[in-house]
Amino acid sequence: MNKVGDALRSAILSGELVAGQLYSVQDLADVLGVSRTPVREALIRLASTGMVRFERNRGVRILRNTAEDLEEIFELRLLLEVPAARQAVARMADDDVAELRRCLDGMNDAAAAGDEARLMESDRRFHTIILEAAGNRRLAAFVDSLRDLVQTRGVSTAGTSRTLRDIADEHVPVLERIEARDADGAAGAMRSHVLQTAALLLKQEFGAGADAVDAWSAEVGGAAGRG
Repeated sequence: MNKVGDALRSAILSGELVAGQLYSVQDLADVLGVSRTPVREALIRLASTGMVRFERNRGVRILRNTAEDLEEIFELRLLLEVPAARQAVARMADDDVAELRRCLDGMNDAAAAGDEARLMESDRRFHTIILEAAGNRRLAAFVDSLRDLVQTRGVSTAGTSRTLRDIADEHVPVLERIEARDADGAAGAMRSHVLQTAALLLKQEFGAGADAVDAWSAEVGGAAGRG
C-alpha cells in the first residue's frame, strides 16, 4: 500500500477515523494534503479488505465489527493459523525459532512496561514468522489484514478481559512446542491461543453468553483441529 493508503489505514486503526462515521473523499484528501485520486484509490483497496464501505453520493464509512464479523474473522484465523503452525515446525530454521524467542522476550518487556502498542507489534511479528515459515507470504499478509479488521473497531482484550502479561504468556506454549519440534503440539497450542482471544472478545464486546461462546469454540476449534 502507498503512503496515502498507509496513512488512512493507520488513522483507522488508531481510531482517528472513527468506526461507524461517514467521511467524504475530499475532506480526507484535504487533511492529507493530496488530491482526491490517490485517496479514492487507497479507499478502494481498504474497501476490498472490509475496513470501509463506499455509500453512493455520501462518501465512505468506516465499518464496525458485529459479533458475526468477529466469529468469521476468528474462524478464518483458526483455519489458516492452526495448520500453518503445524507446517512451520518442519520448515522453520533455527534462526526463525530464535527470532520467535526474541519476539516473546519483546512481549514480556512490553508487558512489564505496560506498553500495549509495543506488545502488539511483537505479537504480530511472532505470528507472521510462523505463517511465513509455513511457506506462504500471502497467507501472512492475509492474516495480518484479518487482525486489522478486529483492530479497526478499537477492540482489544488488553487491560479489560486479560492483562498484557496474560497475552504474552499465551504465546509460551506455542513457542515451546515449536522449539520441541512438536508439530501437533504447536498446532494445538495455536488453536487454544486464537480461540481464547476470540472467546474473550465475543464475551467482552457483545455480551455473548458462556454457553454460546463454548458452542462456537467447539465447532470452529474442532474444524481447525482437523485442518
